[in-house]
Amino acid sequence: MPTNHELFETARQLLPGGVNSPVRAFRSVGGEPFFTARAEGPYLWDVEGQRYIDYIGSWGPMIAGHAHPKVIAAVTEAARHGTSFGTPNPLEVTMAETLVRLVPGLEMVRMVNSGTEATMAAIRLARGFTGRTRIVKFEGCYHGHGDAFLVKAGSGVMTLGLPDSPGVPKALADLTATLPYNDFEAATRLFESIGGEVAAVIVEPIVGNANLIVPRPGYLQHLRELCTRHGALLIFDEVMTGFRVAPGGAQQLYGVRPDLSTFGKVIGGGLPVGAYGGRRDVMELIAPAGPVYQAGTLSGNPLAMAAGLATLELISAPGFHAELERKTARLCAGLEAAARDAGVPFITHHVCGMFGLYFRAEPVETFDDAKASDAAMFRRFFHGMLKRGVYLAPSAFEAGFISQAHGEADIDATCAAAALAFAEARDAT
Repeated sequence: MPTNHELFETARQLLPGGVNSPVRAFRSVGGEPFFTARAEGPYLWDVEGQRYIDYIGSWGPMIAGHAHPKVIAAVTEAARHGTSFGTPNPLEVTMAETLVRLVPGLEMVRMVNSGTEATMAAIRLARGFTGRTRIVKFEGCYHGHGDAFLVKAGSGVMTLGLPDSPGVPKALADLTATLPYNDFEAATRLFESIGGEVAAVIVEPIVGNANLIVPRPGYLQHLRELCTRHGALLIFDEVMTGFRVAPGGAQQLYGVRPDLSTFGKVIGGGLPVGAYGGRRDVMELIAPAGPVYQAGTLSGNPLAMAAGLATLELISAPGFHAELERKTARLCAGLEAAARDAGVPFITHHVCGMFGLYFRAEPVETFDDAKASDAAMFRRFFHGMLKRGVYLAPSAFEAGFISQAHGEADIDATCAAAALAFAEARDAT
């Protein structure tokens, strides 16, 4: 088996940047990525046999842990009957029933193959429903790589320091207005100015692509009220938060019902998947019920549906999210204690199974706060953790995820590694 370095050297000749998704390349933290050979529970093993405690979980979907036996069994059984049919199949109906039962804001749903597909389709649908063209998004929020979203985007766009919208025509980018997240007055002023032109507001209800930013009390309710008053649709991008922060997502947690929602990650159990849904009167405009076109050959494919249904069954067990919250709180408290002992300014935020790490002393409530975190310190800390077998997101602007499979020993080992990594990062300044 080639080494990590050898694989990356080959990959760089064949794949742009040596990767198939930008943040994986380690550009913002330096060094070279490792190549995963297998995963199980809370662990990854690279091609050289090094084991890592994984706090990314395939960027969120592995909420029950990697290679969970029930998920693997469901996919194996589904594969015996064929991998794709190009016709309706029973599992997609069961998935729709499950999503509508779990999520307060869903009356109808359409399956797609990625979160980006879901958000792009939701925006098209909102424009078709309202007859308007402009959309509103938030600085630091990432909704996939659709043209309309690559304006002041978070996640990999911010990590790599790319311009707002390279390759996107200015005329199209001009249809996207941006707001600072958690700013009540800015949202009010924007709607007073262009409210009659806005088809939809799309927001991560908990920002997970500028690390982790929690909504201020009443903020999501304020957006709901503005959209209702001005005739715009409110879209919650719950690709990350859906089923992770509560059984019914952030809309259940905060008691705010959007008009449309987008999903991914958990509902595929690690396989490519996405979905969007919401109000029946809006969703019935989607073809073939209505004139707004969207299609996909592999949408609702049986393997993704089987994996997703098995995962949703696992996380529907009584006490699942309470236990996830307990573990995440314990991890964050341990990391903060290690940082204090090392004299390093550091805080965490978490909501159930999502967490954010910031190298600063003050709480983070805005995108500007997130950008003020010490990214150089994060880079040193990241590598200190990596060499001790703990894998965090290779970016100072990505949320972390914990799974059911992470045990007390894993959290203890992570905090012990952090004590050493904080000290090293401090001494290297």
